[in-house]
Amino acid sequence: MNPQPELLENVPLAPLTTIGLGGPARFFARVRSSAGLVRALRWAAERDLPVQVLGGGSNTVFADEGFAGLVLHIVSRGIAFRPDGEAVLCVAQAGSVWDDVVAAAVAQGLGGIECLSGIPGSVGATPVQNVGAYGQEIAETLKWVRAYERPSGRIVRLRGEECGFGYRQSRFKGPDRDRFVILAVAMRLRPGERPHLGYREVAARALQDGVAGLPPAEALAAVRRIVLDLRRGKSMLRDLSDPNARSVGSFFLNPVLTKAQYAGLKYRLGTKATELPVFPSGESVKVSAAWLIGAAGFTRGERRDGVGISERHLLALVNRGGSTRQLLALSDEIRRAVARAFAIELQPEPVIVPFDPQSRKA
Repeated sequence: MNPQPELLENVPLAPLTTIGLGGPARFFARVRSSAGLVRALRWAAERDLPVQVLGGGSNTVFADEGFAGLVLHIVSRGIAFRPDGEAVLCVAQAGSVWDDVVAAAVAQGLGGIECLSGIPGSVGATPVQNVGAYGQEIAETLKWVRAYERPSGRIVRLRGEECGFGYRQSRFKGPDRDRFVILAVAMRLRPGERPHLGYREVAARALQDGVAGLPPAEALAAVRRIVLDLRRGKSMLRDLSDPNARSVGSFFLNPVLTKAQYAGLKYRLGTKATELPVFPSGESVKVSAAWLIGAAGFTRGERRDGVGISERHLLALVNRGGSTRQLLALSDEIRRAVARAFAIELQPEPVIVPFDPQSRKA
């Protein structure tokens, strides 16, 4: 086995992301196996180079100057199904296209991830972000992840309850960021399950389309079509012909407030408080970031130099031939306005990868 990874130099990163921004990678390797991953990481460690893992590029924004270390592009593919008691275990390799996995599960009549249809990106990113949409999250079905633990050099398996899941959060994004590289994901799906209809938009369309009268497998397929149609209407599908799709999807997380913070927000809003979409959850209340952005004075289709807000969704910041610097300036403008108006700090959802010129050692 050749211990030297197959490396490329000065590879443009913008074409590998959905937003189409960012400069080149100083070093770049496509990873198709665990062995290839280990070789590349060891090579980078010997040169004290930073490493950035890249999957589908749907949640990553690179600096205009690029990345001065090694970018590992995970392209391992494969989806397998096997019985798991009364359920079915779906095991997908990290580089697999996420929506291909959802499509395959729905085609087999397996419920649990149908509302996650159309989310761009790769499988390996789903547990990092605890990807969710239309009332479902990957945390609800994930049984285990297989990952390479960088400090120990071991390949480990972590159960779903060990992943530290929260709203768009996990241990891979928080306390253990950069500790693990995810290699495969296993989800426990349910045959004969009816589709999840916990989200108002989906439920309304399902009622309109008569989904309740369909057999379970057909109902799952119908809800998948509904979700894809809803996402298409918001330019939240990967579509090269749609200029509003040159984004990372939702740029900001919906704020999760304590009951006291929510009470303070309602006081500031006065009579407008009844207009704010809220999603109570235990002792917390999740509120709509899109509504706050609109109430702070921003509108769909606004532009700032070469970037702007999507014409279809206030949460999506769009590249219109601009730069990462311009994108982050618009993000900061929106965050400052929301903080001034409502005393709430919006948090970006994508991974913002900085450029560190001190990393150019190799």
